[in-house]
Order: sequence, then C-alpha cells, then structure tokens
Amino acid sequence: MLGIVAAVLFFVSFLINASDLSTNHVFSSTNVMLLGLMALALHVAGIGAGWSRRR
Repeated sequence: MLGIVAAVLFFVSFLINASDLSTNHVFSSTNVMLLGLMALALHVAGIGAGWSRRR
C-alpha cells in the first residue's frame, strides 16, 4: 500500500517540477519527492505491506 502512495507522490512531484508551478515552500516538488521516498522506505521495511490476521 505504501508503495502505491510513494508512486503517486513521485508522480505529483514530477508534475509540479515539469509544469514549473510556483508553489509555496512547503508544497515544493522536492518536499513531495522526499515524502515519496519516506513512504517507499517504509514499504521496503515492511511497514504497511498488507493486512494480516493475528491468530
């Protein structure tokens, strides 16, 4: 699940960078890319990989 979130954040970052939108400093393409990298790192670490039942 977090891998999909990371892919969406990378796509949004690409759109912001490619269209050269002027956004505020909080929502810049670099910050969105860093959020995507954080989500990808959590996905690779196994957090949010899927639902599991405990028995």
